[in-house]
Amino acid sequence: MSENENKDKKEVSVDETENKEPKVYEIGYLLTPKISEEEMPAIYGNLKELLLSLGGKMISDEMPVIIPLAYTMQKTVQNVRNKYNTAYFGWMKFYMDANIAPDLKKKLDLDANIIRFLILKTVKENTIAAKRFMHKDPLRKKFTAKKTGENEEVAPINKEEIDKEIDAMVAV
Repeated sequence: MSENENKDKKEVSVDETENKEPKVYEIGYLLTPKISEEEMPAIYGNLKELLLSLGGKMISDEMPVIIPLAYTMQKTVQNVRNKYNTAYFGWMKFYMDANIAPDLKKKLDLDANIIRFLILKTVKENTIAAKRFMHKDPLRKKFTAKKTGENEEVAPINKEEIDKEIDAMVAV
C-alpha cells in the first residue's frame, strides 16, 4: 500500500471512533411559565428521563427557575401563537453518543412545554463564570471622575508611604 492510502484509512478510523465515543453536552432550555410550581418537578423529571432513555449519563444539572426574559419570545403550538415575557430556565450537562444527539433534538422540538433550547458540546469541568457586579443606575450611562474644585488642594503623593502600605497588605 502506498503512504496516501494508509493516511486515508487512518482518517476514516479516527472519524468512526469519534462518533462512537460519548461526548459531553450541555443543554440550556426555557420552559413555558404556564407550568405551575407543583408540576415543575414532574416536567423536570421527564426531561432527565428523556436524556437517560437515549443513553445519556448525567454530569450535573439545575432545577428550572422562573426568570424574566430580555425580550418577548413566541412559540406556535397547535396553530396558536403564544408570547412569553417570563420563562423557567434550566440546564443539564451530560454524556451522550454523538450519533444520538440529533434524536434528542428532534424529541425536544416536539415538546410543547419547551419554548427554546440550545445543545452545546462542552467539557466535563465546571465552566460556570462568576457573576460580575454591575452598576444598576440606568440614568448614569458612564462613569465619570469626580472633578476637584479650584479651591481644593491636592495632597502630594508620597511613594515611600504607599510602598509601606502595599508591603503591609501583601501576604508573605
